[in-house]
Amino acid sequence: MNQPNPYQTPGAPVGQPPYSVGPGGGYPMKPGRGGMILTLGILGILICGICSIFAWVMGKGDLNEIRAGRMDPSAQGMTQAGYILGVIGCILMLIGVVVLVAMAAMGGSAASNFDY
Repeated sequence: MNQPNPYQTPGAPVGQPPYSVGPGGGYPMKPGRGGMILTLGILGILICGICSIFAWVMGKGDLNEIRAGRMDPSAQGMTQAGYILGVIGCILMLIGVVVLVAMAAMGGSAASNFDY
C-alpha cells in the first residue's frame, strides 16, 4: 500500500526545494536574485537614487558568487544589467547632488549682491 505521491515534484525530495546542484554534483547552489537586482537598478534610475546603491552592492556580491560557482548562473544576465544600472544610477545621483550644491552656493552668493 506504499504508493508514490502523484503531486510530488519529480526528482525533488519531500520538504526540500529544487536547488541547482554545484559543480561535480556537490552542495546545492544559492538561487539567483537577478530579477530583484534589475528591478532595483531600474527604480534607482527612474524614481529613487538610493535603490541604485543597493543594486550596485547586491549585484557585485551576486556576480562574485556566480563566478565562484556558489550561486545559480541562470540569472547572471539580469544581475549584470542591474549592477550596471546601479552604477549608472549612483553616478547620476552624485552629479545631481553636485549640481544641487553648486546651485545653492550660487544662489546664496547672488542674493547678497542685490540692493533692496
